Amino acid sequence: MEQKTKVNAEEGKQDLVITREFDLPLELLFKAYAEAEIVEQWMGTKVQKLENKRHGSWHYITSDPQGNPVFQANGVFHEFSPNKKITRTFEMENAPFGVQLEFLEFVEVSEDKSRLNIHIVYESVEHRDGMIKIGMGKGMSMAHDRLEKIVGQLKVK
Repeated sequence: MEQKTKVNAEEGKQDLVITREFDLPLELLFKAYAEAEIVEQWMGTKVQKLENKRHGSWHYITSDPQGNPVFQANGVFHEFSPNKKITRTFEMENAPFGVQLEFLEFVEVSEDKSRLNIHIVYESVEHRDGMIKIGMGKGMSMAHDRLEKIVGQLKVK
């Protein structure tokens, strides 16, 4: 089955572009990134902090069944424009990859469809290629599938 989330990574560059069209209104897609309760559901993580404002910060932790952290990520918002754009840093703790800069653009396609464009800039080509090698594209596509399913249920209510 073909992934709905597309990753375009040009050879030799330290950035990539991710696109995904959702069967969701723009406002609901944006909420999936802006409301902690929804983020926790589709990402399967605990939101420790989510300050949706310029210079606000965020911090997510995923733990194993025994409560031991297995994944932590954090960053700072540089721009937060509801239903339009989020610019933020993203850093995985205890990982060999440096901080990345993410530009998330939310686009209305129709009343019930929206598109997310994500441009990610990495510290180096090696870091970008390393993220691709560990399956970042497949993982993001699976997470976006969960996002669409969970947020799609909100649309019905």
